[in-house]
Amino acid sequence: MNAQEKSSQKNLSHDKPFFAEVIDSNLQGFTAQCWKWDNFAEFGSLIQVDSGKNTVLGCVTQVQTGSQDPMRSPFPYQKTEAELLAEQPQIFEFLRTTFTVQILGYIDKNQNKIFYLLPPVPCKIHSFAKECSNEIVESFFKEQFYLHILFKFLNQNPNFDELLLAILNRLSSQNMLTQNMLEDFYQTLSLLTGNDYRRLKLFLTRVEKLTL
Repeated sequence: MNAQEKSSQKNLSHDKPFFAEVIDSNLQGFTAQCWKWDNFAEFGSLIQVDSGKNTVLGCVTQVQTGSQDPMRSPFPYQKTEAELLAEQPQIFEFLRTTFTVQILGYIDKNQNKIFYLLPPVPCKIHSFAKECSNEIVESFFKEQFYLHILFKFLNQNPNFDELLLAILNRLSSQNMLTQNMLEDFYQTLSLLTGNDYRRLKLFLTRVEKLTL
């Protein structure tokens, strides 16, 4: 089996609810709009979208909240959210939250395998999106091949190092980050960055604070 096609044989269940809908899509990623403006995925979280015979997997790289009406903009009322909900609940009806996802791989439903490749076709507009189950997250990030795709689109993500830290922090907070995973992560990142000693040293210093 090709290294880029290494996969998990674990049963990959999908047990979290949908909360957003794809509104823009290409092979590299997609943008989704949340059904509720204040219910959205966190930076660095793993998202899945059903795409026919595959389940597309990707990482949240940007989250943005604003007005969905170009003629109306949020205004500072100098009141708490609770006060605004009680006095002017209608102002929240004009808010929307979107998030951008970098695709990192997909699950072949027939084989129940994870492939660390861009999917053959982009996600369909109006496809539903949700956060991946813990089983998928653990299976996906135990291999470091996702870093290859992230690094290919480095120039499209100004928060690249922050994204890596967010991924590691989420894995650590869910008790999924093992010492072997960290060592593989360091080794792969070192190769992808051309053994940039200064950058790696600064980055690893920040990682150590997350994993203490």
